[in-house]
Amino acid sequence: MTARVLNGKEIALEVRAAVKAGVADFVKAHGRAPGLDVIIVGEDAASVVYTRNKEKAALEVGMRGALHRLPEQTGQAELLLMIDRLNRDPSVDGILVQLPLPKHIDGEKVILAIDPSKDVDGFHPVNAGQLAIGRADRALVPCTPRACMKLLALSGVSLSGARAVVVGRSNIVGKPVAQLLLAEHATVTIAHSRTRDLPAVCREADVLIAAVGKPEMVRVDWVKAGAVVIDVGINRVPDPANPGKTRLVGDVAYAEAAERAGAITPVPGGVGPLTIACLLENTLLSAKRRSAT
Repeated sequence: MTARVLNGKEIALEVRAAVKAGVADFVKAHGRAPGLDVIIVGEDAASVVYTRNKEKAALEVGMRGALHRLPEQTGQAELLLMIDRLNRDPSVDGILVQLPLPKHIDGEKVILAIDPSKDVDGFHPVNAGQLAIGRADRALVPCTPRACMKLLALSGVSLSGARAVVVGRSNIVGKPVAQLLLAEHATVTIAHSRTRDLPAVCREADVLIAAVGKPEMVRVDWVKAGAVVIDVGINRVPDPANPGKTRLVGDVAYAEAAERAGAITPVPGGVGPLTIACLLENTLLSAKRRSAT
């Protein structure tokens, strides 16, 4: 068996086109574009590239995108003041603080400071709580879990009654994607590094979501024949074909798993591109909700 590849790049283009049309309608109705403000503290190379891509993506769909770059030594109080200013700015619909933050800044306090209605990352406890009680329609859903669900919907798998295993229990991916799967009536297991006989647990899955952050941890003998495999991991490892250089791999050993799975996401080109598209969706959704109040 050779798995069907779930191409996140192609799906992301479709989502962005829909968002662009929605933004144009919003501008006609309200006389302004939805606004996404992204804050980065420090000069982490990967974070700098990622935040620039977010700003660029917002501008490409007609939003007002702004990137606020703060030096590494920025104090927590200064960052919280910026967030407060953006909370009170009616032209701002989405606020995103790029993680990780420098060690001297309390990330939890920063997340709590963001207005939940502008929390387009979906990390605020108010949004997490709405998701936990089954009211995703009232929440801003975290972008990566939202991307996973779009990929599953387009894979054609029926989630009702299906066995789903999520490997990883983070607040950013593992827990929220489990809640979304439960809302679609899947039977969900959250597994992790301390799960006994983890490969056997994964083999039970009709849907396997790997979000553990360990390069190619999920091997072919962890995958049930015909399962849908969603690989959230993005890991940089040495490239044996090019000494001194690196390559990107997921949490799943893609080449071997693709021989047993029914459908699988590649890395790169799977969940990643769709995550940014879902960020744009969240920003437009926030703008619509806020304009209706």
